[in-house]
Amino acid sequence: MALIRFSTVTAVLATAAFLAVMPLMVQASQVLVEVEGDYDALENNARIFVGDVDGRSADGLRRYWPVAEKQVRDALRALGYYRPDMSWQISEPEGEPARLEITVEPGEPVKVRSRTVVIDGPPGAEADLSPYVPDVLQPGDVLHHGQYDSLHTAIANRASRLGYFDGTFVTRRLFVDPSENAADIALHYRSGERYRLGQVRFVEGHGFDEALLDGFVTLEPGEPFRADKIARFSSDLSNSGYFSGVDVDAAPASAENGVIPVTVSLTPRKPRSVSAGVGFSTDVGPRVRGNWREHYINPEGHRRGADTELSELRQNISGWYEWPLDPPMTDSIRLGGGYQREHVEDVETERLTLGQQWRHQLNNGWTQVLGIRWEGERYRIGEEQPNTSSLLLPGVSYSRLQANEPLDPSRGYRLQVDVAGAHRALLSDADVLHVNVLAKGLYTLADNHRFLARFNFGGVATNSFSDVPPSLRFFAGGDQSVRGYGYETLSPKDEDGVSVGGRYLLVGSAEYQYEFTENWRVAAFVDRGNAVDDVFDRLATGAGVGLRWVSPVGPLRLDVARGLDDEFGGGWRIHFSMGPEL
Repeated sequence: MALIRFSTVTAVLATAAFLAVMPLMVQASQVLVEVEGDYDALENNARIFVGDVDGRSADGLRRYWPVAEKQVRDALRALGYYRPDMSWQISEPEGEPARLEITVEPGEPVKVRSRTVVIDGPPGAEADLSPYVPDVLQPGDVLHHGQYDSLHTAIANRASRLGYFDGTFVTRRLFVDPSENAADIALHYRSGERYRLGQVRFVEGHGFDEALLDGFVTLEPGEPFRADKIARFSSDLSNSGYFSGVDVDAAPASAENGVIPVTVSLTPRKPRSVSAGVGFSTDVGPRVRGNWREHYINPEGHRRGADTELSELRQNISGWYEWPLDPPMTDSIRLGGGYQREHVEDVETERLTLGQQWRHQLNNGWTQVLGIRWEGERYRIGEEQPNTSSLLLPGVSYSRLQANEPLDPSRGYRLQVDVAGAHRALLSDADVLHVNVLAKGLYTLADNHRFLARFNFGGVATNSFSDVPPSLRFFAGGDQSVRGYGYETLSPKDEDGVSVGGRYLLVGSAEYQYEFTENWRVAAFVDRGNAVDDVFDRLATGAGVGLRWVSPVGPLRLDVARGLDDEFGGGWRIHFSMGPEL
């Protein structure tokens, strides 16, 4: 028996990337390898090890055979086949270069006979590291050198991420007995003491108040080191909008007696920015957007901004002022106001809004927004005389977004509940309770098959619906509602056929997407819903197909939909929109 140490993880892991170009290589190379039987992985790895050989004569290929033989044997050993039988011949096809043709019978593989993994250290070390040991190369499995390398590498990497910087392998042994087709694995890792974090210190020169920066600090002096907490701290600072550069230094080389000081260097971003853009959706047509931001106006991190949007159907302008609370990543108070004019179908409105919001993230991950706003609205529905409305609307909103990626997630969900109300005794022209519930879900199966679901419910409780302004009534139809129908055309109508808005909103959607190539998907969907005065009123149905492109700025959606209910104005429509799925 012999003790063989063999590390070929790099070549093995390169196999997958190489497969795409392998057919071209095989045609061009003068060395051809064929493994008998159903052993695609062995054959591909052997071809990778041999590489591209050309420009050799028949005699040159005969002299090259010992080199090729060693390369093929190394390739098979990497995947656990130590005793292959190989034969070779030189062929000289007419008009083509000579070829060295190698035929391989892989024989029986080496299998793992025993696997021992021991982790020791101070209390808690084994519990910290053992759950993350890969469940590979169990007794009876075929030996795979790449998996062996990943086994001990995973232990060392996990230890480093958790602050066991003095960890080392007392034993790291792979014993292979080719005559018995058996392998024994023995790993003994000694973690050493776990390093801890020291005080967080911000390098001077950033220009911000220390109280603001301390609000970003979620690291306690003396707590055990965790690389993910350091990364989250750095990410929170980067995502705050205050800085163009963030450098969090928590290097173990600077530790004293196992305590790592945390030093943060910050580069403030430019305080102001202005942006503008042109967009299009089939709901409102072409539109122009612009915004102005002051990302910080004082050392306490207060900020302000203004936004505007202009389209044929809707024009608005708004401004806001915000100051951060503790923690500043999630909590803030915002004052805002705006003016909006909209003319859609039979409804024309002008609305002025002033309000305040307090945003706070709860411990369970939900975001809570408490607010109060005043809305003054002037509107006309159909040929009616213009009306006015003045409402003071305190409200609360709860939302939760869970997604594995922000721009184009493959799974996740969004939940949101908004409740607002007004009373005649509190500076309002109507008694109103307004509720809106939104739920979205996304799941991806086998990488390419995506399933999306959406549900939206809204309701208005009032003792005089005629006093409720259009902004608090419900309308359905359009890109983000029931496709196959015009924007906000689904609604109860009066005796003149004028859409007046409904007391309730019910909309559901199911969609399937298939990714046929990277960043491109086809879709099929069914939408059902309506804005109604009774939750048991009939709903409209739309169905269709679409194309999705995941652009650098987010998914773009092009849909062709058919509204299946002619009485609601259904028909063939093209819908174009953009934005995240959740």
